[in-house]
This record gives sequence, structure tokens and C-alpha cells, in this order.
Amino acid sequence: MIATLEYSAQPGAPEQAVAEHIKQAFTNPKATKPLNALKNVPGDTIQEPLHRLFLDQKRLDRNRAVSVRECKRYWGANYTDGGKERDEFPFASTYEGSAIDEYDPHVEKNNFSVQPVPGDQNGAGGTLLRGFYNANRIIYGPEDGFIVKIN
Repeated sequence: MIATLEYSAQPGAPEQAVAEHIKQAFTNPKATKPLNALKNVPGDTIQEPLHRLFLDQKRLDRNRAVSVRECKRYWGANYTDGGKERDEFPFASTYEGSAIDEYDPHVEKNNFSVQPVPGDQNGAGGTLLRGFYNANRIIYGPEDGFIVKIN
């Protein structure tokens, strides 16, 4: 048994844009940014779960910085215009976040997805993630894996 974070891609769901982004990362990863023909984003199977990154603030900050860099690369410096925010998957708060290849030379480079999404929906997705971590006591590290499902 593994803890499962569920997001809804249904019309009207507060986190709909985040869920659609994650769904695309799982079902059509090669169409996501950054480009990578071998991309296989983890987090949807028990064999490739995500792991919470909690105690390493430097790595969390690096995950976010890499995601920002890639959003600017593909959507320009003004990608946040119109109330948009950067959404990254795997989450910046996981070991599998966007900077993983800087810490583990055995992983595929650019094996993540970023895109601008409406800020309110990104916030709703983040609220669900934080609540999930707390409710399921997802603490820290490789022993505490979880997966994401999109409804």
C-alpha cells in the first residue's frame, strides 16, 4: 500500500490546471517542457514513487530555481503576466524535483515538466499537497514514497 495524492482535472476543480499539467506529464511527457525525447516523469506508479524533500532547503531552492529558469526559457521573462505562476512536476518539494540530475548523475536530465498555470489553481494544488503531506504523515526521504493520480 502506498499513499496516493489525488488531483481533479474535472471542469471547475480548484486545481484543474495543475491536474491537467500532471496528467500531460504522465501521458505525453515528450510534449512537455523542457524538451527531452526520453522523458519518463516519475510519480504515477509504485515502482517510481515520489519522495518528500523536507530538510534540505538548499536542494528545494535549487529545484525551484531550475523550474523558474525553464519557464523563462520557454515562455519568456514575463511568463507570470496575467496572474500565472510556475507549476513544476515532480513537485519542488520532492527529491525527484527539477534539479535531481545535479544530485544524482544516474537519472535522465530534464525529466520533469514546467508550465505557467493560473495562480489561484497553482495555489489550490499546493494547498492539497501540503494537506496530503500532513494527513498521510509523509515525513522525509526514501522510505516515505507516494504517488499521484489524476481524476
